[in-house]
This record gives sequence, C-alpha cells and structure tokens, in this order.
Amino acid sequence: MNSQPHDSLLSLSKRSAAPARALAVSCAAMLLTACAGFDAGRLNPGTWFGDEEVNPPTPLARFAEEVELVREWSASVGNGQGKIFNLITPSLDGEKLFAASEDGTVAAFNAADGDLLWRERLDEAITGGVGSGSGMVFVGTEAAEVVALDQQSGAVLWAMPVSSEVLSAPKTNGDVVVVQTVDEKLVALEAEDGEQRWTYETTLPALTLRGSSSPVITPTGKVIAGFSNGTLVAVEAANGVWSWEERVAVPEGQYDIDRVIDIDGQLLLDGSRVLASSYQGNLMALDVNTGRIVWGRAASSFHGLERGFGNLYYVDDEGVLTAVRDNSEDVMWENSDLKYREVSAPRAIGNYVAVADYEGYVHLISQIDGHIAGRIRADSDGVRASMLSANGLLYVYGNSGKLTAYRLN
Repeated sequence: MNSQPHDSLLSLSKRSAAPARALAVSCAAMLLTACAGFDAGRLNPGTWFGDEEVNPPTPLARFAEEVELVREWSASVGNGQGKIFNLITPSLDGEKLFAASEDGTVAAFNAADGDLLWRERLDEAITGGVGSGSGMVFVGTEAAEVVALDQQSGAVLWAMPVSSEVLSAPKTNGDVVVVQTVDEKLVALEAEDGEQRWTYETTLPALTLRGSSSPVITPTGKVIAGFSNGTLVAVEAANGVWSWEERVAVPEGQYDIDRVIDIDGQLLLDGSRVLASSYQGNLMALDVNTGRIVWGRAASSFHGLERGFGNLYYVDDEGVLTAVRDNSEDVMWENSDLKYREVSAPRAIGNYVAVADYEGYVHLISQIDGHIAGRIRADSDGVRASMLSANGLLYVYGNSGKLTAYRLN
C-alpha cells in the first residue's frame, strides 16, 4: 500500500488534464486503493492538486419548503465511518435494524422506536457491512475476517479469515454467506460455521476505487457480483460454477486513471433483472438468468440505482441526480443543485427521492419534476452511507456514528 497517496495522485495528474478532472469530480468514492489510509474527514479532491479547488461544492440555495423530515428516534453507534474512507451501511431485517462502526461496535435496534436490543464490541476494526439474514448479522474487518453474530443476542457465532480486506456487506441465503474482497475474490462461506465452500476470482486492475459493491443472491440461486474491471458475473450459489458474464463498462484511455471502470454501487434486483452502474461506463439492466442486456445508457456513477414512479434514479460522478424513464432513453429530469457535494446514493421515500451530502444535509427531491422540496441536517460530520427506507421511515447513518430515523411530515 502506498504510504504517499498525495504524491501518487500528483504524479498521475501531471500527465493529463482529463485524469485530473476525473479524480476531482469523484469526491466521495474516488479514494483509490493506493490511498486507503487517506483521512476522509473532509473529502475534497478538488484541492488534492493545489490549494485552489478545481470543482468547489455548489453552495446550498434557498428554496420553498414543502415537506419536512421529523426525527422519530436517534442513537449513537461507535465512531461511525472512522477516519478512513469506509461505507459501512446499516441493514434491516424484519423489525430489526443492525448497524456497525469502524471501531468494532455492532448494535441492534428496534427499527420502529430505536430501542437498543444489544451492543457488542469486536476486537478488529470494521470496514464492511452490515449484512443480515437467516438469524445472523455479518460484518467484514480490516484484518480480512468475516464475522457472524447472532441476531437475538449479538454473540459471535464464528469468525473466518478471507484473502483480503472486506469493504462491502456480506450476503446470505441461509446456506452460504457470500463476501467480496478487495483483491477481486468472491468467497462463499458455510452459513453454519464459516468454512469456505468456494472461491471465484478475477483480475485486479492496476488502479481501482476504494470500495466494492455487495453481491446479490437471486431467488433462483445465483450470486451476481460486480468487479473493478467493469464486469458483472453470475455464479451458482451452491457451488460457485460460472453461469454468465457481461461487461458494464470497457476501459478506455492511455493512462490507468482513465481506465478506472469499477462497479462499486449496490446492485439492484428487480424481478428478472439486475441493474448495475459503473464509473466511467454505463447503467445497465441485465437478465438475471442469462446475462442478456435488456436496457442501458452511458453514465458514470459509483452509486447504486433506485426505482420509483416508473423511473430509475442515479447520481453521477459530479453529484447530479437524474431520473430516467425505465427501459427507455428518456430523461425525465435532472437536478444539479447539489453538484460536487459528494452526494450519496438516492433512496425513494413517499413522493420524494432522498440524497445526503458531505455536510450531512439530507435533501428531499420531488420524484415528479426533480425540485428540492425539503432539507434537514442529520450529521455535521457528513453522510456517506446509503440511506434505508422502510415502513414510512428514512434511516440515515452519519459519518460520526449518529443513526437517525425520520418520517415525512
């Protein structure tokens, strides 16, 4: 791991203006794998190449408030994302909400009222999670372990080493627990005891974003995962046998930084389709059983997509939120009011799409025409993790470890 991330990035920037711009606009997710130790307290790559910001965050404009977010409950979960770039995200399973923090804290809450059910402290720093299902909670650690805890008590059921650090949430179907590691391996562990069942691996590019999408497990028993080389791969959950592979992006350009095409956003299962996005690539919908491309459009994003009102919503690498009519090329609206504000993945709630930014503001944007209709500050340290929406509540996990449930009013 490079101990001089600033120097490494500077050397790349001197080669071409285009790579410098690509790095500067990709505020939140553009911590490259060589820069894992970079302080993420305030990510502003616009200043990495000098004192003057290349793309300063758009100032927040005044607006006419139409809807407000009212706090239902709030709790503290350790130190949140910690000092390096983590994307630890809570997980809902039925009536329980599970959250974790970089300092090893794992906690369970009643999702409706925020009552603390249990809290445990692991010995290792947590970098990936949270996954939940089949009576278990899963996190990945900086020490390259997957840890399973009991949903009822928080007791550690097993901990199993894997090949490298885990930055995304493990997933389970009750038979296997599937996890993606930063060295481009997809590993299946026995849900019962954590023993390894199979491994699938692909080639690691020279330069990648720090992060990885979480795999998804389909009802038909396939594991689908997106990799840093821009490919989406499906294997059988039971035995890891390859099923299909398709490119969401193709690397282009002379320099390594031009050729970064990671699939880092959360994959979205939608019936017989899986939707994926890539950095400097495309948005695509593919048939889960065959890998056939059923829809696509050019876009650059390191976040997952969201659905609502017949639209697909995505945030591009500059922070522009776009609504595209599903299965078409029709752009319904775009909102650039939050450009370069390190905007989070979109989450639909009611008639709105919620996104958060580096200053911790949560913005409610109309699904109808894309105007900002509401705003609240959830965490002054910022909000990086994807929000959750269920049962009329929006769950926001701030970088400081503040977990809050809001309802629309």
